[in-house]
Amino acid sequence: MALIERHRREAVVLVGVAIPPVTVDEAEASLDELAALAGTAGADEAERVLQRRDEPDPATFVGKGKATELREISETVDADTVIFDDELSPAQSRNLEKILGRTAIDRTALILDIFAQHAHTQEGKNQVELAQLRYRLPRLRGRGKGLSQQAGGIGTRFGGGETKLEVDRRRLLRRVTKLEEELRELEKNRRTQRKARSRSRLATVALVGYTNAGKSTVLNRLTDAGVLVEDRLFATVDPTTRRFNLPGGEPVLLTDTVGFVRKLPHQLVQAFRSTLDEVVEADLLLHVVDVSSVDPEAEMEAVRAVLHDIGAGEVPEMIAFNKVDRLQPGDEGRLARLRQRYAGSVALSAMTGEGIDGLLAALGDRLRALFTVVELVVPYDRGDVVAALHRHGEILAEDHEERATRVRVRLHDADLPRFADFGVA
Repeated sequence: MALIERHRREAVVLVGVAIPPVTVDEAEASLDELAALAGTAGADEAERVLQRRDEPDPATFVGKGKATELREISETVDADTVIFDDELSPAQSRNLEKILGRTAIDRTALILDIFAQHAHTQEGKNQVELAQLRYRLPRLRGRGKGLSQQAGGIGTRFGGGETKLEVDRRRLLRRVTKLEEELRELEKNRRTQRKARSRSRLATVALVGYTNAGKSTVLNRLTDAGVLVEDRLFATVDPTTRRFNLPGGEPVLLTDTVGFVRKLPHQLVQAFRSTLDEVVEADLLLHVVDVSSVDPEAEMEAVRAVLHDIGAGEVPEMIAFNKVDRLQPGDEGRLARLRQRYAGSVALSAMTGEGIDGLLAALGDRLRALFTVVELVVPYDRGDVVAALHRHGEILAEDHEERATRVRVRLHDADLPRFADFGVA
């Protein structure tokens, strides 16, 4: 009996607030996603409450009357936790816990909790713990011994497992400093790896997309990477890079990145910035979209918002509409409209393999379009330029003439301007 109790899933009450310009339908859809996130974290939705307000209440976000109602609902359904779909201020969180008599967390804390469960590499664990500490630090003030009331469950897990809820602010700050130092060292290693890839002259493709769009399945299908694939949000949070060959034999590096979601916590984006640099420095983004989703275009916009925030908004993008095997009869028209709206997109099922050949052909075309073959004449006293060409391009031919070196080289279009002075008309 005790074993059953110990593994009992948490019961939670979900709370959404529709504040203009957000509509009730949009808030309801966001609550559906919040329920999926809670399920991933190990909890079951016991009840949900949707409120319409003109603006958030400064003290409790939902108003004291609604907070009291939430307490009664929570007691009725025996909920352990109340999860709010919007980020709560430290004061709102404290006030709500006093009224509710139970843990009150927001969407940010829930997502951080999921990442804490799913990060496996040392870098991933450090990044998640750092994000959690940055989130928790302003929430320590005024809590005192009240922190110890949260004995476990959603919102209380730390990525590294070393920091306790009862530690004081100063110790947390020391831990933040230590994590930042460790991540800087890991980032040096990551930069070294990126330089090595750059010297290898391999094209790089980064998989991006909404969480659970099927990025890891695409990676496994193309590279046999063996990455964990589960039908839940944020099943994998650690990046994986694998090499594969295009139909023409050209080698490509493919990196699977963390999935994005609406209202992705900014603490998480900041902490994962070094990992997300893999996206910024990619030659091409393969944006995987779950075409069977209720609103795939809204998910695409959420992904693009994060890409813009991390400085990857200008990286070339190719859309891959995934999970065509899940389309219902009659949905073919919707897929056709989406493909027409997003020129150059492809449709596939990474699970069954349908459309993979088309994806590979389109990838090859897009990557080749990013590179141009040029002929350059470099004076012998500019050996540094020849060395740079070897680093940044693929040398196709190199002839030593009387006064200069004639080089035929394939260069990324972004590198062409730096060698313009040596070009042959």
